[in-house]
Amino acid sequence: MVTSVERVETPSSVKRYKVQYPISAYTFPREARIHQVRFDDEHMHVELTDGRKLSVPLWWIPTLHNALPEEREKYEISRSRTMILWDPEKCAINDEVRIADYLGPVESSA
Repeated sequence: MVTSVERVETPSSVKRYKVQYPISAYTFPREARIHQVRFDDEHMHVELTDGRKLSVPLWWIPTLHNALPEEREKYEISRSRTMILWDPEKCAINDEVRIADYLGPVESSA
């Protein structure tokens, strides 16, 4: 089967826009440090030191989802400000949450 192809020239125009702000004016977070944590009936809300706010559904973390609200409030923020910890000697929860685990997918090195 033979097909014939005809080339058609169509004029194309490229629009260029002036860049309003240079790349240096934008903020790109380099690290995630925990500033504050609070809970409601369905989420753990984490405010980071750079102003980002993250809400994680409690059902993603079974130990928190199944815990009493007053037990969830007995957390500590790690010295590095990257983890939320519950000490089983101080409350009914024995868990730790790394905030980086909830900021997006982790690239595997396969």
